[in-house]
Amino acid sequence: MSPTEGQAASRLLQVEIVDVCRNIFSGRCSRVVAPAVDGEVGVLPRHTPFLTRLRPGEIRLRTEAGEDQYFYLSGGYMEVQHWEVSILADQVLRSEEIDREAALEAKRGAERMLRENRIPSERDRAYVELLKALAQLRLLERLSAQKLGRTWP
Repeated sequence: MSPTEGQAASRLLQVEIVDVCRNIFSGRCSRVVAPAVDGEVGVLPRHTPFLTRLRPGEIRLRTEAGEDQYFYLSGGYMEVQHWEVSILADQVLRSEEIDREAALEAKRGAERMLRENRIPSERDRAYVELLKALAQLRLLERLSAQKLGRTWP
């Protein structure tokens, strides 16, 4: 490795994303954006170390090759060290693995449960399912807008 290549590699984060069933992503990235419970958080190399819970939402990576990758996350934890990011989740889906019709059906079912159910624990469960479905649909909308050349907030 030349000195220039070594310097470029040292400016990247080593990112690991795993869920309970599989290793989803392992590689070097220039940035990571994830949905922390207190708001979206962006991580660049040399970030201050921290640990946070993640809510349902999307993970965005800019890989070493400069391509953007998107993942749906059901919730989990993220640990950040100066040069490493580890994300552990119950479920992570690559953008191409998201089933739009299943997400729409889950959204409708959760909304129905929220309207009809008066038991607080059941309403809480329905609310979480609604958040997960909405996160999947938002990710699909973002990708669709990008394909059409539109910006996404």
